[in-house]
Amino acid sequence: MVVIGGDGIGPEVISSTMRVMEALSPDLDSSYADMGQGSYETNGAYLPAETLRMLEEADACLFGAITSSNDPALESPLLFLRSHFDLYVNVRPVRRLAPDLGLVDLDLIIFRENTEGMYTREERREGDSIILERRVTEGVCRRLVRFARDQCLKEGRGKLTCVHKANVLRNSDGMFRRVFMEEMKDSGLDVAEMLVDATAAALISRPEEMDCLVTLNLYGDILSDEAAALVGGIGLAPSANIGDHMAIFEPIHGSAPDIQGKDLANPVGALLSGSMMLRYLGKPEEASAIEGAVRLTLLEGERTRDAGGSCGTHAFTDQVIARLPRT
Repeated sequence: MVVIGGDGIGPEVISSTMRVMEALSPDLDSSYADMGQGSYETNGAYLPAETLRMLEEADACLFGAITSSNDPALESPLLFLRSHFDLYVNVRPVRRLAPDLGLVDLDLIIFRENTEGMYTREERREGDSIILERRVTEGVCRRLVRFARDQCLKEGRGKLTCVHKANVLRNSDGMFRRVFMEEMKDSGLDVAEMLVDATAAALISRPEEMDCLVTLNLYGDILSDEAAALVGGIGLAPSANIGDHMAIFEPIHGSAPDIQGKDLANPVGALLSGSMMLRYLGKPEEASAIEGAVRLTLLEGERTRDAGGSCGTHAFTDQVIARLPRT
């Protein structure tokens, strides 16, 4: 696997994650690479050719965060990688890890389309207007729904909800809804649909009804951040960008340069992203061990400041390692 810390607090939370993973699996085959603003300042490239080569030879990547450039001529390296490796689904599990964290009880998985929608970045000027072209492809929708359906069945989930805005976007979202209904026929799962704005409200007012959601790119981006905030903050939330041959695992938070180097970063999102990666790589016992140690650490009151505690990044990581099962 390739390990990329990136910018800001990215290297800090990834270092914490590697400490925990190596405590469980000292034989992990990992290589380190550069990407992001720091790489640009050092190497003259946001995504060096050597990093891309390493990723092309890897099964998986653990990634921290990058600082986005304000230069519209520079392409986001992460968006490029999602497209280059056809990482067509973004999996974002959202769980309340302790009863006093956050505002509501949620235990759901959001399956987000990861390569199309408004994130194609195809914009053009017409007079004093900027026209954004939004792409929704039937084949892309179909494989997303199939992935979500199969993953729900694999994890023993009972319900999959299609989130859309087909009452307004009748062609694009309407096609997504149609594909969903076709693929879910005889799936054995409870099938539901909700408008995206109603879903945003339901995450707050009816969280007990939320199980698994499958949705298009922008909707999934917004809803998963909302859901993470409701269970304690985006510092606690992991994610995976998955394709047929490669996957990149990352916490959903950004690079947070304002707290860089201050030992304040919450590594939980990165730790849980690491556990997702271990499960993807065929190490389910190690993945469960990390999840259990993180949850126990939080339940016993050891937390970083953003989660109401007093631990620094390093001290919190020590507490997680102390709660790993001993062999």
